[in-house]
Amino acid sequence: MTPQQLSELKQAALVNTLRSCQLFGGLGVADLQNIAAITVVRHLEKGDYLFHEGEPSRGFYIVQQGSINVHRVGAGGKEQVIHVFRAGESFAEATLATETGYPADARALEPSQVLLVQKAEFITLLRRHPELALRMLGAMSQHLRVLVGLLDDLTLKDVETRLANWLLKRCPSREGTNPVAIELKMTKRVLAAELGTVSETFSRTLAKFRESGLIAVKGRVITVLSPTKLAAVLRRNLGE
Repeated sequence: MTPQQLSELKQAALVNTLRSCQLFGGLGVADLQNIAAITVVRHLEKGDYLFHEGEPSRGFYIVQQGSINVHRVGAGGKEQVIHVFRAGESFAEATLATETGYPADARALEPSQVLLVQKAEFITLLRRHPELALRMLGAMSQHLRVLVGLLDDLTLKDVETRLANWLLKRCPSREGTNPVAIELKMTKRVLAAELGTVSETFSRTLAKFRESGLIAVKGRVITVLSPTKLAAVLRRNLGE
């Protein structure tokens, strides 16, 4: 393969990733190629940081492969997961409109590849194509809904209630009686942090649910044996 063919292949891969991102859905090939031209590919090993809270923004990111854990660390050193972003998802778009830098830390949960859409160049592109700005607003509103949902979940009174709520959100129906298998896309440690707890407490809560006949656990698959019964536990815990 000639260098030119290799370059064209890489460009096509960038365009395909951009097309799969909700942020750029519906854009034509020419627009996607313009964005690809100002995009930098970043490779990360498991545990590598993409950025730290407060660092000046270099732009926003799109996950091409792997997964990125965006989190904040509290005064006591406790890590709170904001969201785990996976292939096709974008994040840090809000930093385009501010000079305060990144509002959180971002770390690879596994070997990953992300696309950095460079800030200054993308802002210039927005000025030439205002319709892209509307798409940005739509993507950021989706992230806001995720954050509001996370805040709602963390206000639930205990880990048992938060875990029951998390599992039920992933069942087709809370009133179903058939088992529902839920495959974890993250480690149990990351899920524990997302639920605002530590691994030990999370494991004890899983064991309690298992002993109560509410779930079965095998590897990364948690099976809700009866959504109806789990929903009853949630309602009881909420005092409904």
